[in-house]
Amino acid sequence: MNNTLFERRRFIKSSAFGLIGITSVGFASGQGNIIKTISAGNTEPLFYRYPGINDTMVSSIVGASHGNFEKVKELVTKRPELAGACWDWGFGDFETALGAASHVGRRDIAEFLMSHGARPDIFTYAMLGMKKSVQEIIETVPGIQKNGGPHGITLLQHAKNRLEDKNISANDAANVKAVIGYLESVGDADIKPTSLELTEEEKKKYLGEYRFGAGEGEIFVVDIHRLGFVQIARKGSAGRKLSKTGEHTFSPAGAPSVKIIFKIQDDKAISVSIHEPEPLVTAVRV
Repeated sequence: MNNTLFERRRFIKSSAFGLIGITSVGFASGQGNIIKTISAGNTEPLFYRYPGINDTMVSSIVGASHGNFEKVKELVTKRPELAGACWDWGFGDFETALGAASHVGRRDIAEFLMSHGARPDIFTYAMLGMKKSVQEIIETVPGIQKNGGPHGITLLQHAKNRLEDKNISANDAANVKAVIGYLESVGDADIKPTSLELTEEEKKKYLGEYRFGAGEGEIFVVDIHRLGFVQIARKGSAGRKLSKTGEHTFSPAGAPSVKIIFKIQDDKAISVSIHEPEPLVTAVRV
């Protein structure tokens, strides 16, 4: 499978931007990569999607927003635009920095991000205990409460996760509980992805490394998360939780349309194919 096809989300390097180059800043290579910046005296290549912000910075702010407030402040104070960053953890499981803070119940991080331009949604409002806002959105867009947030986490769970904070004030807790009560009365706000049961012995069938290209990182790793579920990751990247949806068939967290199908031989997986929803890549067990 052509690796370019697998990495289809990347912009084409020969875009108009790449063809023209940026002579006022530096020199452009034939592939559209800027290889030197004059003003900064930096000889390192710029990010291949420049002026897009480097992926490392984007993933760092979204990751930090799950609980590392000091890192969030460091990154956003230096570059406020990162407050609105969004990251695809894999297979289209998109998450904003504010979305991360919202589903882990970190009001402090959420408020800091919003003060720097982050845009809240119904999941943030639920976590903040803003019953009136949540109610108005649901009444305006009936059924929106069914939608899952990042990683498939439900709207109701966003509110419940806020109560896990031991330092939550009594007033804040009361507001969040009011949201929980309202969502429970509406119904359909806690629809979790279904997953067929997997025994510990069955999980072992799928574990291992699967190669889809010749490159060092062109390997999928299937292993067991510390919480006990099976996950898949491109080698060196964050794993995605797998829910079993059929015989040797799984879907990754936050991307129910994607099917990950293992081929079994002698009671052991010999390959894995990914369908998004059309067949995209097949990797063979190493």
